[in-house]
Amino acid sequence: MSLRKGLILFILLAFGANAVIIAKSVDHDTVRSLLSSNKLLLLGALGVVFLSWMCDAGRFCALSRAAQERVPFSMGIVLTWLNYFGSAVTPMQSGGGPFQVYVLYKKGVPIGKGIAITLIRTMLTVLILSLVVPTALFLEPSILEASPFLKGLVFYVFAVIGCTWIFILFTILHPGSLKRLGKIAILWMKRLNLVKSNRRVIGCFQWLDREEDNYIMNFRLAFRSGKGWMLLATALSVLHLLLVFTVLPILMSAVGLPYSYTQTLATQAVFMFVLYFIPTPGASGFAESGGALLFGTLMPWNMAGIMAIIWRFFTEYLSIFMGVVVVIRMLGWGVSEELHQGVSPEEEARDEAKRGSSNASVSSKNL
Repeated sequence: MSLRKGLILFILLAFGANAVIIAKSVDHDTVRSLLSSNKLLLLGALGVVFLSWMCDAGRFCALSRAAQERVPFSMGIVLTWLNYFGSAVTPMQSGGGPFQVYVLYKKGVPIGKGIAITLIRTMLTVLILSLVVPTALFLEPSILEASPFLKGLVFYVFAVIGCTWIFILFTILHPGSLKRLGKIAILWMKRLNLVKSNRRVIGCFQWLDREEDNYIMNFRLAFRSGKGWMLLATALSVLHLLLVFTVLPILMSAVGLPYSYTQTLATQAVFMFVLYFIPTPGASGFAESGGALLFGTLMPWNMAGIMAIIWRFFTEYLSIFMGVVVVIRMLGWGVSEELHQGVSPEEEARDEAKRGSSNASVSSKNL
């Protein structure tokens, strides 16, 4: 799926789900509650979102220091928005990493380090959620009782996370086996004519050896010599999630709905945990409709749908919009499309060099 198609599908699914939710749930009481909402609390929710961006940016900076690199805070903000954009246009929210690795590479961070930084950042969030969710389900078992589908989905997610952690441990403990698997994949690509020449195969082997060595070295470096920065990144990850989970209670308070903070936190933790593994771009469609159904356990149905939409606007849509702005202004749509299709940062850098030399030769001829 191309980048443009992914973004269009995200928008269509989101608008379609939101339209259905509004048609099925909104009534006169809903409109009255929204019109009389506390505008200062809505601004407060926006401020909490800004603080969550800052925590996420700080996490990137801390992880880069753990890998003995320096990423300025402003770049951390850019990486945060790029992650939201990349996640919005790919299934299972998996597309943020390539954009982040490319930007880090352009700033002088080796690809192996960039992969390690972005992977650790994602796994910190997943690890925290995988610890919080069982606790939340133990304290609030009614969350799963509200939806048998959600119950089955949670067990599926735990299985996927278990497999993911096994794979990561395998890459760290058995780097030689990982290289062999990578080279087997390259040879299969050669047989399928995706890699055309033997020289290209050798180049891919050399790139694979170099970057996997760099990835393993920096993954271990972050946990050995960068323990203090790792602890800071973990603390910022926890704070980031708490801030995101605080948006819904503020929105509920703004429209005069009673709430239990622990119950809203538990519900959102389970829901966010599941959203990481929904196959639509950015979990679009499911996030809106599933949010409405799940929030229906916290508030009346005539408010649950619209609150799910507003919650999604604050926690996701704003960040995705900022990511679109960054992609257009900083990367350009062509570069972003190539990254989305799997072009490596090194290949893109070589292409830029070729374009630059070509432009220079044309200019010299014109002179």
